[in-house]
This record gives sequence, structure tokens and C-alpha cells, in this order.
Amino acid sequence: MTTFLIIIAIIVVLILLYISLYNGLIKARMHTQESWAQIDVQLKRRNDLIPNLIETVKGYAKFEQETLEKVVGLRNQLVNAPAGNQNATMQISDQLSAGLKSIFAVAEAYPDLKANQQYAKLMEELSNTENKIAYSRQLFNSTTANYNTKLQTFPTSIVANFGNFKPATFLETPEAEKATPDVSFDEHGL
Repeated sequence: MTTFLIIIAIIVVLILLYISLYNGLIKARMHTQESWAQIDVQLKRRNDLIPNLIETVKGYAKFEQETLEKVVGLRNQLVNAPAGNQNATMQISDQLSAGLKSIFAVAEAYPDLKANQQYAKLMEELSNTENKIAYSRQLFNSTTANYNTKLQTFPTSIVANFGNFKPATFLETPEAEKATPDVSFDEHGL
């Protein structure tokens, strides 16, 4: 009778441990999905700002049509990107960020545009949104690291194998952004 109770107690403890580990994996996976959703929210915010920016710039930079069309095309690709393909979404987003930098550079050639209040407000909002996207990417990679660590550590790895949990993929910095920028000074050290 005592042996039977001990066996039952061990089985109950193992079941509770399994449930606890399984729920921990579910929470970690949900945090990873939630952090991706935050990136998605910021990408949508940026996509909503871009048409206003394009219209504002169009009035000043009639000769920069190719740059504007490229940004609009990338925005449309991002809006229509498949929801489950995070890598494709981030690749298009990175190209769009580069296109926006081109628009910022175009603005440098048009002092009247830089002085325009609507343009300045849009640029500030876009800049803030780009910062939020960068933060959200960091959060996603942190939650992904936490989740993947749980998948690989004992005893959670056993539960992960039984539950068919798959590792999440980290977001990587685009190769173009990893390059060291060229810095040159004129004869006056400026």
C-alpha cells in the first residue's frame, strides 16, 4: 500500500512537472509571437505614414520620381507580404528603410521642403517609428533567444520534443548595414 502511494505521488509530481514545463514553453512561444506582432504594428504605422510623406515630397521634388516610385513600390510589397513569412517581410522592410533614407537625402537638395512643417512632422514620426522598429527587433531577438534556450535545455527539451515545438528564427542585420561607413575629413578636420 505504501509503495503504491509513493508510485502515485511520483506520477503526480511528474505530470505536474510536465504541465509546468509545457506551459512555460507555450508562454515563451507566445512572447516570441507577441514581439513579432509589435514589429508588425510598427511596420504598419510606417506604411501608413509613407503615402503622406510621398505626397509632401512630390510637390517639391518633381525630378526625383524614380526614388518616390521605388519607395511606394516597396511599401506596397510590404503591405502585401505573406503574414507568416517573417524573413521576407524584414527583407522588404530593410529595403524600404534604405529607400526612405534616399528620400531624406533628396530633401537635403530642397531647402523649401526641409522647412515645410508637414514634412518635418512626418520625418519626426517616421524617425520615431524607425526607432520603435529597431527596438521591436531587439525585443523579438531577446524573446526568441529565451524561447530557443528553453527548447534546448534539460528537462524542457524533453517536453519540447514531445510537444513538437520548433525553434524560432532570429532577425538578422542586413549585410549593407553591417558595413563600416566611410568617414573622411577635409583639410580643416571637419
